[in-house]
Amino acid sequence: MILHELLNYDTLRVIWWLLLGILLIGFAVMDGFDLGTGTLLPFVAKTDLERRVVINTVGPVWEGNQVWLVLGGGAIFAAWPQLYAVSFSGFYLAMFVILVALILRPVAFKYRSKRESATWRSAWDWALFVGGFVPALICGVALGNVLQGVPFRLTPEMYIHYDGSFFGLLNPFAVLCGLVSVSMLVTHGAAWIRIKTEGPVAERARAVGSVTALLTAVLFGLAGLALWKWVDGYQITSAIQTTGPSNPLFKTAAVAPGAWFQNYARYGWTLAAPVLGFVGTLLAFVLIRARRDNLAILASALGIAGIILSVGASMFPFILPSSVDPRFSLTVWDSSSSHMTLFIMLVSTAIFLPLILLYTSWVYKVLWGKVDAKAIEDGNTHAY
Repeated sequence: MILHELLNYDTLRVIWWLLLGILLIGFAVMDGFDLGTGTLLPFVAKTDLERRVVINTVGPVWEGNQVWLVLGGGAIFAAWPQLYAVSFSGFYLAMFVILVALILRPVAFKYRSKRESATWRSAWDWALFVGGFVPALICGVALGNVLQGVPFRLTPEMYIHYDGSFFGLLNPFAVLCGLVSVSMLVTHGAAWIRIKTEGPVAERARAVGSVTALLTAVLFGLAGLALWKWVDGYQITSAIQTTGPSNPLFKTAAVAPGAWFQNYARYGWTLAAPVLGFVGTLLAFVLIRARRDNLAILASALGIAGIILSVGASMFPFILPSSVDPRFSLTVWDSSSSHMTLFIMLVSTAIFLPLILLYTSWVYKVLWGKVDAKAIEDGNTHAY
């Protein structure tokens, strides 16, 4: 027996669909509080010292957290090459905006304290705000467009053509999804600031996080209602070949009202995803108000996981629907890498993902504790 045949092709496809979701959740949870903290910076910190305290809450960890973004992009490239080709070319301008915002963050971290000028430092504070708010918004907008279908088409030779535009991405439903993303990450950031700070900054974060936690639950509910009433889903209309070749043109598909809710009716256990989204978010509100900060950030993380899992549960087996012709849509069964590639990547992931989790856990253990404002004033221990 050839080693990669230990796991069936369809099993590997599902495993990599799950791993893609796990990596997206890892990025949203681990880098999400960095983005949320940056978004909150101008609002929860009033003085220069307070802002330096907030910046130093994420200063030692933000670079390491971005490994989840790299892992997610690498997983899409290796396991779902057609998804990589369509999304990274079709969403090119959106990706460029996200990258510019993310590039602003390290520049702002490094340059903010190089001069004493209040104007200089304020400008870099707002750069950190942009570096947090814009990626959070655009990632949510992208997911909103995925749920509606993306305007791409495939030629018989599998050449990809994207017929959309950047501003076409900013439709009402997608913007609503973007606001869900911003709100949930701001809540996550507020919970993190509560853990790492004390005094007025922590109290302002508590006030903002309480509001955004409730707002996330409301916006998530509105997004679900809009998806039910105004956004049509997609369904496969031909026989499903779970181990067939990776060619979307071998199937037929159609737009169908309510199709994104069929999995919930067919597999009742999938309802756990949206329930987790609501319960986690509302529990974060309760725990933030109760000043149970360590539990609050865990609840916020569960809410984020539930919201992202809801998208996957709704769409399966679709990964990227085409609004030009549903037949062009990419699914789990027809857009993956080869059987051997998926197996090799799975073995690599089984080796390196635990290592990443181990060194990440070690870093957080070493750097755990409150940011000391006096140490910042004295120029000791803190980088920013």
